[in-house]
This record gives sequence, structure tokens and C-alpha cells, in this order.
Amino acid sequence: MPYSNDVLAAKSLIETQGPSWDNINPEHVARMRAQNRFKTGLDIAKYNAKIMREDMAAYDADTAQYTQSLGCWHGFIGQQKMIAIKKHFGSTKRRYLYLSGWMVAALRSEFGPLPDQSMHEKTTVSSLIKELYTFLRQADAWELNHLFRDLEEANKAGDSARAKEIESKIDNHETHVVPIIADIDAGFGNPEATYLLAKQMIEAGACCIQIENQVSDEKQCGHQDGKVTVPHADFLAKINAVRYAFLELGVDDGVIVARTDSLGAGLTQKIAVTNEPGDLGDQYNSFLDGDVIDKAEDIQNGDVVIKQDGKLVKPKRLASGLFEFKKGSGEDRVVLDCITSLQNGADLLWIETEKPHVGQIAKMVNRIREVVPNAKLVYNNSPSFNWTLNFRQQVFDAWKEEGKDVSAYERADLMNARYDETELGKLADEWTRNFQRDASREAGIFHHLITLPTYHTAALSTDNLARGYFGDEGMLAYVAGVQRQEIRQGIATVKHQDMAGSNIGDDHKEFFAGDAALKAGGKDNTMNQFG
Repeated sequence: MPYSNDVLAAKSLIETQGPSWDNINPEHVARMRAQNRFKTGLDIAKYNAKIMREDMAAYDADTAQYTQSLGCWHGFIGQQKMIAIKKHFGSTKRRYLYLSGWMVAALRSEFGPLPDQSMHEKTTVSSLIKELYTFLRQADAWELNHLFRDLEEANKAGDSARAKEIESKIDNHETHVVPIIADIDAGFGNPEATYLLAKQMIEAGACCIQIENQVSDEKQCGHQDGKVTVPHADFLAKINAVRYAFLELGVDDGVIVARTDSLGAGLTQKIAVTNEPGDLGDQYNSFLDGDVIDKAEDIQNGDVVIKQDGKLVKPKRLASGLFEFKKGSGEDRVVLDCITSLQNGADLLWIETEKPHVGQIAKMVNRIREVVPNAKLVYNNSPSFNWTLNFRQQVFDAWKEEGKDVSAYERADLMNARYDETELGKLADEWTRNFQRDASREAGIFHHLITLPTYHTAALSTDNLARGYFGDEGMLAYVAGVQRQEIRQGIATVKHQDMAGSNIGDDHKEFFAGDAALKAGGKDNTMNQFG
């Protein structure tokens, strides 16, 4: 509803209450309503699910319309990302946030820093979603508060043209509340546990939940060794649990991302149940490594025997009780995982890879698309990859295959700074720059994310500040390296009191108490030094 119409509606309501509501200003009511567009997490989930579905359709029509996000571990970080995006690009369209289970484990657990092994409190995930949306909603209130203050000044000055321009900005305000792709790890337990946590996440605002096919109690970071996958039936039960959670809460178009870690996972905890040759369980078991059994004497105490390709096979079993997959079977397992997930309720795929390589991803996606033509990926542009080394080696290998002389370069040492300004180094940087565009066009990637960017940026910026502040630069390290840059670049946090809601609070005090309000934003507030 346009702001002016909301003022009239509030005025009409107030008039029906008689003189007891005379102190309530309809303009203030309309203003506060505009600054609090979303009332519940479910409102947010429904709103953003629609956006994601529209973005997916737009990508299907034009692969240049891919989406992006950055991982975040605190509401303030997520808020500042979206404020920065609006500042630099004018719109949040096709820009999301990613909630990384890795960062929740490393930075938000009451146990302290933990590895990415699902050992953190699972409710921390839903709590972080709620926190992120609290900060994003506050960003709306903060931005609109400035517009409403400007509107008041224009009205006081009798500048109707200016007032009309500002009202148009208010009516067409674009929210900072964007979709969050939320990591539920391997579901934190059995399907019922997955369902219960998914409900909490959706109630907090999640429109998109990402779940992986690892064993919950053996879960590992996707870029570490020792990953253990589950049979498809187990994973599909958890996809169903998430879908039921969405549907129960009325988020009928909620998005599920099915992640497969099979490319780097060499182990399984279970032998799949199979009822007939060629069924899903039989296909899963066909990848198990083992020895053919010729006679009963080959079976030892505790051995398990299965039928594989018409032969009796004893799967290789480790001391841990886990079973090994055949070497080199990862890609085939990925393709089967992805097709199975898409045919059984998932909307998007996530293939965890060991390097950022467009050709590698495209090879798998093309096989998947032979069965599911509109298959789309969420892809982890992970800080676990050495991007510089990977792309320099890719250029090196391409040149070598073309017959170009690469004798000036040592492949194993390409990370060396001496290659930064070389032809190879510059071309590798260009390949890196274009990776997302190329991969979205050639490898079906709908959404690109960086899982842990602010984990690294926080450490880097803190290191730089500490080096100067505790060294010879002293206070200049902060002033020149931080505050002056905030001022020069127009970063809102330089007025940190305002960013934290001080001006919003002052205006509310005036709404509530009129001239008796004790406000913080007077002439002696040092925030005025920043203009």
C-alpha cells in the first residue's frame, strides 16, 4: 500500500477510537508499518521462496541471469553485505546470503571453535537465520528512517516536489531482506530430527535449505578426507522430511538443495537394501569395492557377502566397520546421486568438488541433463581451493596441450609471486574473473556462493590493523586505514550510533513522548562530526 494510503487508513482507524487515541499520529503509524514490512519469519520465507523460483526461471531462460551470495556468520555481517550491494549496484536482485554450517561450527558454537563435523548445537543454525533477518529488517528500518526524516524536512520547507520525490522512494523501497540458502549439514540425526530442525529454520525465515548425503554422525567438511555417504533411500527420506516441513508451514514453493559429496567420498556406512537387480539399492552397491567369492571357505567370520553383477562379492570392510567404494567411481556416483535427488523432490543440486574447473563440472552436469534437462547447480566457490594455483595450473596445462612453450614456468611453483605479472599469471586471473560467468553458461550453475569469505576478511583486516596499531603507526593505523576509508567511501558504519538504531530510537521517543522526549541526537552528539 502506498505510504499516503496507509496514512489515510491509519487516520480512519484512529478516528473510530474517539478522543482516547488523539495522541496517536497516523503519519507515525504509517511510517512504523513501512519500517516493519515483515512481521514473522514465515512471511519472509514465503516472500523469498517466490523470489528464488522467479530467479530459477529467469536463469533457465538466460544463463547470464545467475545468482550469487556470500557466507555470513553474524547478523551485522549479512546486513552490511546487503547495504553495500544496494549502495554499489542499486538493487539486491539476484543477490542472496549463504548460511555456512562451517562458520556456525567455527564461530557460533558454545563449545568454542569446532571443525565442520556437525558437533555444534543444531539450534544455532535456526538462531542465526533469525539473527540475520533481524539485522536485515533493521537495515530496512534504518534506510527508510532517513527517507522519512527527509520527507519531514521537505514538508516543513513547503517543498512539495521534493516531498513527492521522497514519497516515491518510500513507496518503491527495495528491501534488504533477501533469500538465505541455509546449510542443515547432513540433517543432524534421523529424518525426524531433520524435519524438526528444518521447521525451526523455516519459521526463522529460511526459504531454501541445503542438505548433504553424508552420514550425520560421521559428517566431515566437504573439502576434508574421510567423508562417508549414505544409500539413496536414507538421503531421500531426509529430502522428504524437509519438504514436509515446508508444506506444513505453508511455504509451498520452498527450495531444497541436494548436495552430493560422492566425488571425494570413498566410504559408506551401509550396504543399501536391494530387492531386484538394477534397482537403486543395487546401483549403489555396484560401486562397492570387494573380492569375488569362489567358494564358501573364502568367507571369514564377520564377512559380509553381496551379489554384484551376477557374482558373489565380499565388500572391503575397514576396522571402523565402513565399506570402501571402487577407486575412480566418484563421478558416476555423483551423476546417479544428482539424478535420483532431482527425480525425488530436490530442486537444485550441489556437487562438492576438489577444484574450481568448469570442464570437470560441465562433464558431470551434461550427463545429468541427459536425464533431467533443467538440472541446475548451487556451487561452492570455496576458500578451501587455492584459486591462484589452480587457475595458473589450468592455463599451464592448456598451453602445454596447445604446444605452446611453457619452459619459463615451473608448474608446481606457480603460486610464486614472481609469476604475478607474467602472461600466464594475468591470463589465469582473467579466467578466475570469468569463472562464474563461464560456469553458469557451460556447467549449469544457477547460484555461486563463497562459503567463508568474512571468516577470512575479518582475520585479514584485523591482522592489518593490529600490525599498524601496535606498531609504529599507533592511532594512525585506525584513522588512515579504517575511519578515513569509511568516510571517503561513504560507508554508513562511520556513524555507528545511527547504524545501530540511535536515530530510529530518537524518533520513536518523540512519537511516544512528544516534546518531553530525551533524545541522543542533539548538537553535542559527536556523530555530527561526520556530516
